[in-house]
Amino acid sequence: MEQLLQTIEQIIQKNPYKIQINMPRQKNSPCQKAALVPLAGGWQLQKYTATQVFHHNVTAGELPTTLAQMLQQEFFQLQAFTQTEVHGLRVTKKGALLQNRTAAPQKNKTAHQPTGHNRTKNYLLPEGTVVPALVDMGVFTPDGRVVKAMYDKYRQINRFVELVDNALKEAPTAPLHIVDFGCGKSYLTFVLYYYFTQIRGLPVQMTGLDLKKDVVEKCNTTAQKYGYNNLHFAVGDINGYTPAGKIDMVISLHACDTATDYALANAVQWGAKYIFSVPCCQHQLNAQIQSDSFAALTRYGIVKERVAALMTDAIRANLLQACGYKTQLVEFVGFEHTPKNILIRAVKSNVPLAHRRKVLQEVQSLMEEFSLEPILFELLQAELNVIEGE
Repeated sequence: MEQLLQTIEQIIQKNPYKIQINMPRQKNSPCQKAALVPLAGGWQLQKYTATQVFHHNVTAGELPTTLAQMLQQEFFQLQAFTQTEVHGLRVTKKGALLQNRTAAPQKNKTAHQPTGHNRTKNYLLPEGTVVPALVDMGVFTPDGRVVKAMYDKYRQINRFVELVDNALKEAPTAPLHIVDFGCGKSYLTFVLYYYFTQIRGLPVQMTGLDLKKDVVEKCNTTAQKYGYNNLHFAVGDINGYTPAGKIDMVISLHACDTATDYALANAVQWGAKYIFSVPCCQHQLNAQIQSDSFAALTRYGIVKERVAALMTDAIRANLLQACGYKTQLVEFVGFEHTPKNILIRAVKSNVPLAHRRKVLQEVQSLMEEFSLEPILFELLQAELNVIEGE
């Protein structure tokens, strides 16, 4: 243990911008890999399962022991990336230490460096501004500089904020009441609150909902730490939540499967003007979809899965249009980063009745052809009946 700690401390002294840990010791280990990125005063540990990422902050003093324990108990291999070198360390089954050092690949030297384009782009969250949530995420340093290894994440966050900002053509004078369904650890919720209040100067009342009590308590503590007095978190389910008053905007990021549909239905039934939703896993239609005329689209598992997912979002967008929303499906993250990269952006508008009926008929044709019963169609039945009856 002592030799392992000394070796790890020597590697940390090289000031890596990222540390990766992989090669699980147990084949059935739920955690397949881990990574650490610098934070103010320490590091953020990210542990990856097949479906989730778990975050935990580690102080600088705790880092050597944490890495040593992980290499003894969970993983075989560690790689630490600096701007010029990659330092490798492997602990064999018998406890022997194997070290290597290689030159950093060219892409590691340049990929995260701010290019001329990055320096001149007018980001809505500009570098040099201290955004507390981005510091805690490890995207910004304490003085507001972008961490070199986090430029992709920085651009993705700015892209999301930009898509939200573009929808708010006119700044509201009354407080903007926002609900964020399934907010989780809420870093993006904090970023949006900061943008609305500190950059755009909008009056905002924002509520984040999550099923996990401990997550909600932590988020409320963080909001108090940041001084975000009009940002609150509560334990609540997407299905069945009743707001205290009018809701102007609904946000739903990575709500699993039909949870997205419940969020969309709630937004419509509350008369929310703005809807921003990034769907997650979409299983409902994949279990239903079948067609004699288009059997080629349902015969092959991978094709069926992708067709069902895309059809799910197309139906959601059409149903929102049928309910009077100008709706777009926007790619906000490159497909190389995640396949869950579609944002549903909807704004309540004066959509002509003829168009609303047309898009509703398109949904009904898909349902008939592919034997579909989408949950959102059922949840919005009262609203859709009104459209057909007008």
